Amino acid sequence: MSLIRPLTISRLCIKNHGILYTAVRNHWNKDFKPGEFPKTPEQRALAAEKYQLVSEDYKPYPNDGSGLGDYPDLPMESGESKDPFYPWDNPELKRNFNEPLHADVDMIGEDRYDVTARHRVPVWLQYVQFFAWMGGAFVLYYIADKMKWFLAAAEKQYPRNGKHYTFEPKEE
Repeated sequence: MSLIRPLTISRLCIKNHGILYTAVRNHWNKDFKPGEFPKTPEQRALAAEKYQLVSEDYKPYPNDGSGLGDYPDLPMESGESKDPFYPWDNPELKRNFNEPLHADVDMIGEDRYDVTARHRVPVWLQYVQFFAWMGGAFVLYYIADKMKWFLAAAEKQYPRNGKHYTFEPKEE
């Protein structure tokens, strides 16, 4: 039985090429790949036009080997901080048509981490409070672990010593 199962799965893959089509046909599009880092002002202007930005506003990521090439270094702005009443072309994602995406768009969506949030309590104080609580719990556990806690139990006490229960009839 276990030898037949892998054969049927491989036959399914041969008959139904959906898995292969997905891997080949829906691969990374060459148009999504950023170009080389712009070295001249002309290349910089072409890259700004490619991403539909004004050449004065266009600033590429630094050429540090991260592979981002001529992709624009956009400000970190989460979906939570964007205006919900603006007439967006795509209101679900709060973005307009042909608007360039941030390189970290998978991290700063509306349902993800909000990088522009202003917390009531600063992050450093959150860490201090967390480690204080965890440290206090550990200290209490360490102290309480030395004292063995159990329910006090003693031998069952009966009114008289001797047999207390028997199957024999009572002697008169």
